[in-house]
Amino acid sequence: MALIVQKYGGSSVADAESIQRVARRVAETRQAGNQVAVVVSAMGDTTDELLDLADQVAARPPKRELDILLTAGERISMSLLAMAIDALGVSAKSFTGQQAGVITDAKYGKAHILDVVPDRIADALDAGDVAIIAGFQGVDPVANDVTTLGRGGSDTTAVAIAAGIGADVCEIYTDVSGVFTADPRIVTSARKVEHITYEEMLELAANGAKVLAPRSVEYARRYGVPIHVRSSFTTENGTIISEHAQIGRKVAELAAGNGEVVEAPIISGVAHDRSEAKITIVGVPDVPGRAALIFEVVAGAGANIDMIVQNASVEQQAVTDISFTLPESDVPATLAALRRAQREIGFQSLHKDDQIGKLSLVGAGMKSHPGVSAKLFGALRDAGINIEMITTSEIRLSVVTRADHLDDAVRAVHTAFDLDSQDGPAQVYAGTGR
Repeated sequence: MALIVQKYGGSSVADAESIQRVARRVAETRQAGNQVAVVVSAMGDTTDELLDLADQVAARPPKRELDILLTAGERISMSLLAMAIDALGVSAKSFTGQQAGVITDAKYGKAHILDVVPDRIADALDAGDVAIIAGFQGVDPVANDVTTLGRGGSDTTAVAIAAGIGADVCEIYTDVSGVFTADPRIVTSARKVEHITYEEMLELAANGAKVLAPRSVEYARRYGVPIHVRSSFTTENGTIISEHAQIGRKVAELAAGNGEVVEAPIISGVAHDRSEAKITIVGVPDVPGRAALIFEVVAGAGANIDMIVQNASVEQQAVTDISFTLPESDVPATLAALRRAQREIGFQSLHKDDQIGKLSLVGAGMKSHPGVSAKLFGALRDAGINIEMITTSEIRLSVVTRADHLDDAVRAVHTAFDLDSQDGPAQVYAGTGR
């Protein structure tokens, strides 16, 4: 008997028929002798619809009230799923994040999990019940207020619950059958990856891969929770994410029975991101400490900086231009903060560019293989795509291009690194992969 946590995203519980399909899968898992806890997202586009309602009644809804509103979506899903499972003759009980013991800080809308005290979940499992938990939410113990974890919070809830109850595996069910070498909606020849390390998955997720939220991967790595990404629309195995994997590193394999030792692929996948913008600060005095002042101001605005480039000005001496990328949602506050500090910093002007796209090549084998950069740049050159910014890590190489060239860039790089599948187009069943 295994202790399993399953998480179902919004597309997996989008309507009554989908909920009943999920209920059958959960019931079968329980009837096979396993203990099962289930984390659910809101149905379909419920969260977006609730946000739209809030915008209609208030220009700036209070964050506390917004969190109370948004947690309603998962409460609907969890109760309906519990009813559907019970109708199949399997006992199930639903719990809000607060009832499940998900303890967070007080950052409404972007709360972080501080602890999980899953006493009620453990009691339900010991009694033979399936425990259904509302994802995306928790409670601030100081004010006893409900909080939400931000986009992808149900993934993080599932991993946190799995760590809290000591689950053998956390199964993340979505609308694709695993982690692919690229988004199958853009690259129909993308290949499913069977195993991948936490580090590689974290790089893919942080750089635009939508199948998992980065915070959930970080949590899984910290507590050693194996993740199995699967489709709720099929029974096939998906992608295992763990500390040790056979993708993206040198692995001894026997080739086609001839005894020859070969290496596993050096690249795990190609991720892309359209959600960032670029700010360029023109005419910054080229003196010590000025860059520090700029990014102190940016940090004070709450922006998360991704890539940074500093160039000497070609028009004037003793000044420089600094460009950086950040989430587009952080741009208004960042621009406002920089304008307030313009006299102190001494720069000449600001420019915003929201028509950029980021492509990231990820693989643990990159650090031991020369020529990866040359092949990437060559593929983009041959596709007629210009590179505007570059950044690297041990297992990632990212470039910024024009947004309207991003899809072509992803396809070109995917093919250049021999990632295309020969088994036909990848299947996407519904929704957006969440």
